Amino acid sequence: MNLKHLILSSLLICGLSSHAADIRFVGGDISLLPTYEEAGVQYKDLAGNRIELLPYLYELGMNAMRVRLFVDPGEFATLHPDDYDENACQDLPYIIPLCQDIIENGMDLMLDFHYSDTWADPGAQWIPNAWAGLSDEQLVQKIYEYTKESLLTLKENGITPRFIQPGNEISYGMLWAEYGNDIPGNHVYTNSSQASWTRFGDFLKSAIKACREICPEAQIIIHTERVSQVNVLTNFYDKMKSLEIDYDIIGLSYYPYFHGNISVLDKALNTLEERYPGKPIMIVETGFPVHWEIPGTNQKVDYEYSPAGQDAFAHDLVDCLLAHSNVDGLFWWWLEYNPYLGPNNYLNNWYNAPLFDPNTGQATPALKTIASYGTGHDAIETINDDLLNKNGRWYDLNGRQISHPTERGVYIYNGKKIMIH
Repeated sequence: MNLKHLILSSLLICGLSSHAADIRFVGGDISLLPTYEEAGVQYKDLAGNRIELLPYLYELGMNAMRVRLFVDPGEFATLHPDDYDENACQDLPYIIPLCQDIIENGMDLMLDFHYSDTWADPGAQWIPNAWAGLSDEQLVQKIYEYTKESLLTLKENGITPRFIQPGNEISYGMLWAEYGNDIPGNHVYTNSSQASWTRFGDFLKSAIKACREICPEAQIIIHTERVSQVNVLTNFYDKMKSLEIDYDIIGLSYYPYFHGNISVLDKALNTLEERYPGKPIMIVETGFPVHWEIPGTNQKVDYEYSPAGQDAFAHDLVDCLLAHSNVDGLFWWWLEYNPYLGPNNYLNNWYNAPLFDPNTGQATPALKTIASYGTGHDAIETINDDLLNKNGRWYDLNGRQISHPTERGVYIYNGKKIMIH
């Protein structure tokens, strides 16, 4: 059932107390969904019935979705047509309808800033073309202005992220240099100079300043992916502390075929919990193949490449995360990948680690397993008796009283959840 047209009349009495609720967020990065929907791909549930994706994920219990944002991917396509990846197409006009759909379907939004025109990851953190030639001081101001303007545009369209990543997989920094013109001194390694770390820290502080100003209630995630190199991981977050970076959540990428089996993740989580006890942790990217090996795989894993193997990994991953009290988020990367247009009719189907079978469009068993990690949709952190009474007052999903909804989303009124759109 589509929440765009639904007033939720369920009373907020199940599982509520006067204390803060334990919330676990679960979902996936679904940044390419508009492209698939425009192409007419077929999503199916576990029984093989056609579905609309976002309402189905909500019904399974998913409560948050992640969306990436590039500065100007069209400019990159023009300047570097041979290197352009059509999957890295998410500019503001592209993501606005998607983010609206996520919120209108009752889920929270995690916004992932790639401060680049193309993929940003540990091996690629290229300055957007429009920012090329700026000094470091000018880049500090530019990242602030761009972050602020982007968030203001989203808010004008009824979109307020609950989580914001200022940078994607920034284990070795960001804004290194113009595309293809690497400057190693702009990277940050365990033995990098203090000047390199300070440069990186200035960028982060400027981006986070804009986030705090425009979305003061959003939680800031600092995202890395060195779970298999715990010394690098702890060095990075130690530097975040010494640089006085204002952030809320440690965000990790974990792919067993790149990083190793669950025991590797478990060790990293143990270390992070012991070293940074006040920081929640989220797995903001993970995945595992459903049929065949992912290109570039460099780790032998304990699971077969099959629907059953993917589900076995999902079960072990959920069990591992539930054993760690500081972990409260799990997001499957490219969850929505689906080339299936019908029998013998496919889009390019090179990728193989979604939660929908690329050969049939049908949900894999692991989808339900991953969804089981979450705590549902009542993301209310502070409960008081007024919420349960028909007192004519409005509350947001954090339990705070408001005068009246000013943005689209789910609210509480007269003891019921109501969708405003």
